[in-house]
Amino acid sequence: MKQQFLLYLFLIQGFLSTCLADEGMLIPSLIAAFESDMKAKGMKLSADEIYSVNHSSLKDAILQFGGGCTAELVSSKGLLLTNHHCGYSQIQSHSSLEHDYLKNGYWAKTPQEELINPGLTASRIVRIEDVTAVILNGASSKSDKATIEANIKKMIATAVAGTHYLAEVKAFDYGNAYYLMVKEDFLDVRFVGTPPNSIGKFGGDTDNWVWPRHTGDFSVFRIYVGSDNKPAPYSANNVPYSPLHFLPISMKDRHVGDFTMVYGFPGTTEQHVVSSYLKFIIEKERPARIHMRDLSLGVIDKGMRGSDLIRIQYAAKQASIANAWKKWIGQIEGLKNLDGVEVKIQHETEYIKRAQSNSEWLLKYGSVVQQMNELVKNESSFEFKYAMGVEYLSVGPEYFKLARSMNDLLTNYNKYLADGSLPSVIEKVKASGQGFFKNYNAEIDREIFSLLTLEYFLKLEEKEISITSPIVNKLTSSIYDHSVFTNEKRFLDFLANFNAKSIKKLNQDPGFSHYSKYLNSFRNEVVPGYTSFSSKMTSLLQVYVEGNKLMFPELKSWPDANSTLRISYGKLEGSAPTDGMMYTEHTTLDGIIAKYNTGNPDFELLPRMIDLHQQKNYGPYAQEGELWVCFTGSNHTTGGNSGSPVIDANGNLMGLNFDRSWESTMSDYMFDPARCRNIVVDIRYVMWVMDIYSGAKHLVDEMSIVR
Repeated sequence: MKQQFLLYLFLIQGFLSTCLADEGMLIPSLIAAFESDMKAKGMKLSADEIYSVNHSSLKDAILQFGGGCTAELVSSKGLLLTNHHCGYSQIQSHSSLEHDYLKNGYWAKTPQEELINPGLTASRIVRIEDVTAVILNGASSKSDKATIEANIKKMIATAVAGTHYLAEVKAFDYGNAYYLMVKEDFLDVRFVGTPPNSIGKFGGDTDNWVWPRHTGDFSVFRIYVGSDNKPAPYSANNVPYSPLHFLPISMKDRHVGDFTMVYGFPGTTEQHVVSSYLKFIIEKERPARIHMRDLSLGVIDKGMRGSDLIRIQYAAKQASIANAWKKWIGQIEGLKNLDGVEVKIQHETEYIKRAQSNSEWLLKYGSVVQQMNELVKNESSFEFKYAMGVEYLSVGPEYFKLARSMNDLLTNYNKYLADGSLPSVIEKVKASGQGFFKNYNAEIDREIFSLLTLEYFLKLEEKEISITSPIVNKLTSSIYDHSVFTNEKRFLDFLANFNAKSIKKLNQDPGFSHYSKYLNSFRNEVVPGYTSFSSKMTSLLQVYVEGNKLMFPELKSWPDANSTLRISYGKLEGSAPTDGMMYTEHTTLDGIIAKYNTGNPDFELLPRMIDLHQQKNYGPYAQEGELWVCFTGSNHTTGGNSGSPVIDANGNLMGLNFDRSWESTMSDYMFDPARCRNIVVDIRYVMWVMDIYSGAKHLVDEMSIVR
């Protein structure tokens, strides 16, 4: 165990240490402090070229896409690259049996063919500013929420005054620091192109989170703006955005050891969680959520295999459910292999020992580890119930989503009736319902409801709730045979003559009644307990992290990811994650054909790919006769980094980050530099798919190519 603790200390060396600068996620505005180390690893750029508020820099080419992914600008005409899975809901929404863009791909040949995506946004960071002193000014403590929130509100108002920008203030290190993020939201983002699923989703669930990987995980969009080059809602008169900076495309040969930088919006990491919480995640919370998704995926996958219509309807939904499902499976395995709980215990033991060496430290930090572990023991049940509620009420049966769409109409019925807007509101609800039923299959949803309802109540372990299969079967029949939310005709008929009596009728609807009952129970009983647990843990983590920084000066920590713009850097390299296993650093088109020849349906190809491989028609995109498809880097990434550009030493685009290896998924909690690798689709493969495979050379010609 001593060796494991020493390994742990080695793992969490921060960015100021030249031996392990690969771990962690840098705040771009602080990049100057790491410039020398990055240059020692091969970077040719200056810190000012990476992040600047005085002139254009790399940051101006990086955008948060759709609120949950990253994208990058690659032309002077607002062309945007992101992952195929990040644009998947848009691809799916434009697809039909007549226009199956999922199966066949799509490429707009003219601006008029670039498709509108209502609600889709892309956000550029204008500037990042440390405002900790201002936000904590006048606060009695770091927990003085009223003062802090008032200061944040004032700060945001000042930051955006007289501009078209938006702003937010984010807490870092659990409230030990605060940063202002000023951003520019683009409102007209159009769909330009995508490869077919046989490229963009090649490998399916079989390969998800796995190396070696051969997925061409990219899609293409374009930002449109008003004539003043500022964000504007969709208009036929809008023009392509002229960006402050866009990334040149690197066609240069790759080599092991090349510098790599990932620039994007990582979602969430939790590196400071206490040992008992990590044990709770590994042994209880994750396994329960995995099983809930096992049940749903079993139903959806079977339906998709049996029907092209269901395949199109459920493609995006299946991918969304499966992504976290498989990640969690690998996460548990990785944390167990690393003996993560024991590593945490060892650090906690040393933390307490150091606190006891100084009377001031002892007073402030001496009991915080014990308090966190006791909190997990006494109140983690609230988090478990919350997680199960999310799986059931948000990820589970689909008709729940349609039921939720009625909330506004029910709450504000009298207001809409009085002001005369009721007819238009009902039309919006009707349109929303028609969109819902376009991608809905009642038989799929019925089976998911039956399985998940039984599992949900069994997992809650509530003695006062008596639930059996016959009871669930009876409830299922009642809802799916009679509810207005499980049949399009019933739903539209219900809205046709909507009045005050309809509200009473709705409350008697078996589907709405069931959903409302357990949603209210979740909101009134589970959410308050979970919120209280989280708030208490955040307060303790604030103290714990402060103590870590003070008592462990040799461990230069980094702030957990929180969906803000970050940088990580490393190098192009393979790994040896387990005994006897050696992963090379890249894959090629030859590997795609080899997987196709196994007959696994996740490796299905369209004939053109096979023909081009036989011809060795790689155009100018090959390296020494091989067409690279993907490569791995030692950059620290997480969810939200999907679509992030992987940038070379000179600021050129090498590829698009899209995944981590199976052995890396535990890096949200604990990073191991020996095994953690991010997976990247090589930009040369992206260009080859556009140009040679798809005949969309006009898009390649729009970009700036560096050879």
